[in-house]
Parts: sequence; structure tokens; C-alpha cells
Amino acid sequence: MDNRPIGVFDSGLGGLTVVKEIMKQLPNESIIYFGDDGRTPYGTKSRETVIKYTKQDLAFLLSMDVKLVVVACNTVSALALPEVRPAINVPVLEVIEPGARSALKKSKRGRIGIIATPATTQSGVYPRAIRNMNPNVQIFSQACPLFVNLVEEGWWDNEITRMVAEEYLKELKQAQIDTLVLGCTHYPLLANTISDVMGDEVTLVSSAEELSVTLKELLHKEKLESPDEHATYRYYTSDSVEKFRKLGKMILGKEISNIERVDMENYEQKACKF
Repeated sequence: MDNRPIGVFDSGLGGLTVVKEIMKQLPNESIIYFGDDGRTPYGTKSRETVIKYTKQDLAFLLSMDVKLVVVACNTVSALALPEVRPAINVPVLEVIEPGARSALKKSKRGRIGIIATPATTQSGVYPRAIRNMNPNVQIFSQACPLFVNLVEEGWWDNEITRMVAEEYLKELKQAQIDTLVLGCTHYPLLANTISDVMGDEVTLVSSAEELSVTLKELLHKEKLESPDEHATYRYYTSDSVEKFRKLGKMILGKEISNIERVDMENYEQKACKF
């Protein structure tokens, strides 16, 4: 048993979609969340920059004595995690394999679409993960670079967002996919708009639920489950606390407190160990 918190981080607010599911599935577990809103999006930046930011993010979380790290950012999982993972001294979970598993479970005709940031799309990490599990499916990928910015602005369901979605998704509609992987943790916040554009016959897949199941199994296996009945939640952002509070409430469906701003440049030196 271990009552230390779980550390979760993302390039911004999108990872709160993962936190929400962890809260639901594992109500005894305390969580420390870091959203790098001040430097979002990661998905349009170079691999070198993503690795640099990831090292700083990890240095911050590990300084908080977390028992496990959840990388709630597909771009980090695709570009940076393979390099930094060996230096992390606690268990690490990422979002890509759970998303791939969930897509295969839900696809009825083996025609799977993937939307993600440019960096995640160019890495090919989702098609590889899916084909490693089932080589007989057809996969169609589309980068959606503006989606993260729309989410961070709180533009989740308006005419501009719908116009952008229609442009990004038109080729996936033509491909007649039956399942669509939301390959960025920001994208579930646009689910209503995406679903309206794609139609009822397309199932949307987020990795959050499958990841929470994997997390629960890992905590049990490693004897890291928390005995506490009253979990605590702390939030950190590299940008505006008030913006985080406002949009965080919209994502989690409740008021949130215990939010602090952190300067990530203070973790430049600590990041060197990765």
C-alpha cells in the first residue's frame, strides 16, 4: 500500500480528461497534475523541443515524490518517452497503447481513423501500435493542428470549431471509417463537434478509460494502491491560474482549488539527469 500521489502531466489542459477518468475509476488515489499551458501545443514543435520540455515536466513531477507517472500527452508518448523512460525511477504509463487497444475492441469493420497532432501523426506511432496488435485492419490518419488551440481557448462547440472540424475530417468521412481514435487528450473536449461531423455510425475512442483500467491493474500488481478514503488533488500550470481554474471546472465538472503556477525554467538543471 502506498498513499503517495499519482503524477499526471500534459502539454496543457487536455490531460484533465485522463484525470477525470482516474478520479472516477480510482477514487482513493491522490493526484498531482501539471499542465504546461504556457508552452502548449507540443504537437507542432520539434522533437528536440518536446524532449526538452518533457525532461523538465518529469523533473517537476518527480520532485513531488509521486509513486507513478501517467504521461497524458500523445506527443510526449510518441517523441520523448522512448528516450527518457530508462531514467525514470517509478512506473510510467502512456496513452497510446491503451488507445490502440480500445480502437480494436470497438471497431466492427476494421476501418480505423486516427486524428492527432502533426508530431504524433508524423511519428506513425498509432498505426504501429494498432498493427502490432492486429495487422489486418485499415488505418487512416489525419493531423489536426488547430484543435489543441481551440480547446485551450475554450472554443469547444461553436461555428468556427465546426468549420475547422469539417475541413480536417472530410477525408476520413470519405474513407468510411467505423472508429475514430482521438489521438490527443485535448480532443475528447471536442467530441460533440467531431461526432456531429462524422455521424452516429462512427465510434469515437479516447484512451482515458482503457488507461484507467491499466493503471488500476498496475497499482494492484506493484502493491501501490492507496489505503486512503479521502484523495487529494493538486494542480500546477505554467500559465494563468485563473484560466486553468475556469477551463478545469468545465472539464472536470466541479470547482477546483489547490492550483499553483510553476516556472519550468527552474527545472532546467534537474532535467539534465534524464
